[in-house]
Amino acid sequence: MPEFEWKGRKRTGEAAEGLMTADNKEAVIAVLRRQKIVVTKVTEKGKEFALPKLGGGVKTKELAVFTRQFSVMIDAGLPVIQCLEILGSQQQNRAFQRVLFDIREDVEAGSSLSEALKKHPKVFSDLYCNLVAAGEAGGILDTILQRLALYIEKNVKLVAAVKSAMIYPVVVVTVAILVVVLIMWKVVPTFASLFAGLGAKLPMPTRVVIAISNFIGKWSWLMIGTIIVLAILTRMYYKTKGGRYNIDKLILKAPIFGIVMKKIAVARFCRTLATLVSSGVPILEGLTITARTSGNAVVEEAIMNTRQAVEEGKTIAEPMEASGIFPGMVVQMISVGESTGALDAMLSKIADFYEDEVDEAIANLMSLLEPLIIVFLGTTVGGIVIAMYMPLFSLIQQIQ
Repeated sequence: MPEFEWKGRKRTGEAAEGLMTADNKEAVIAVLRRQKIVVTKVTEKGKEFALPKLGGGVKTKELAVFTRQFSVMIDAGLPVIQCLEILGSQQQNRAFQRVLFDIREDVEAGSSLSEALKKHPKVFSDLYCNLVAAGEAGGILDTILQRLALYIEKNVKLVAAVKSAMIYPVVVVTVAILVVVLIMWKVVPTFASLFAGLGAKLPMPTRVVIAISNFIGKWSWLMIGTIIVLAILTRMYYKTKGGRYNIDKLILKAPIFGIVMKKIAVARFCRTLATLVSSGVPILEGLTITARTSGNAVVEEAIMNTRQAVEEGKTIAEPMEASGIFPGMVVQMISVGESTGALDAMLSKIADFYEDEVDEAIANLMSLLEPLIIVFLGTTVGGIVIAMYMPLFSLIQQIQ
């Protein structure tokens, strides 16, 4: 059996370490746990320098399922440590399992759940940690976890809508362009060779198509290289503060597609802020967290400007209206929510409305794109076919 080196802490806080022979790491951890030792590191002797495994991220869906199960267990009266132990042992994602076991150990050592979660920012966002902290402070952790689970599930649906709005058109248009390029690159040269052998007089449309085909065949490497370079430069530009702002601004102003993205931004803003406010997070802190999770630099700036105005004593509705990002109906409903003291309920209603609007807008976008792509393909491919057959019709007439 392999030998493992382990390090940990006793209940008194004293550091401990040693060697143990066992079947695997889990067996070592189980033995040490029975000895009331909080394990911090277990390494198989001779494999200290093994390369880390690739991948292993935690998906949002996995986080949503975990949160929902966690809320049910807490509501049933199970201790937090036992919940983390059960959920960790049942977790199929090994990376997530390690994270949950680390959190359990930190909680066992005396940390609060929110403090333990903050040590894993790649899995648990600021919003998640702040809500859990509010739940612990108010003694309503089960309720907060239920709200979090609902929020994450709604967010998963919204993200899926974003992907649908962006990926589907890009994939279909790319395939359409590749089909046209393939015809110009492989099919048209065959006709060009045939016409050259027959000595046929070529009409203008045929000469244009053959010229484009020759250009693609001769300079295809340059075209591909240019596309790759432009993609890399755009990505690098987007990583800069100004670049991200300018590109996000163009996205929001894009015809048809920009309307969809604006509705998505409004839905995400309202859902996030409603969850935070209803959980007892202060409005200024809630606006800061909401801005960071907006996903769009222009929306983020508008929310931060709103936060600054609220800090100066203004209402939320005033700076939101001045930003020009949020529709008038949203501003009016938020204003009513502020004046009646039911801001969280009003934000939830707006989020529900705009999430339905997003679904409808994406369905309309798909319905509009499909005929446009069919017309593009039909016109382009049909035009190429007609241009290639025009000399053949002329030759047939000459033979007759």
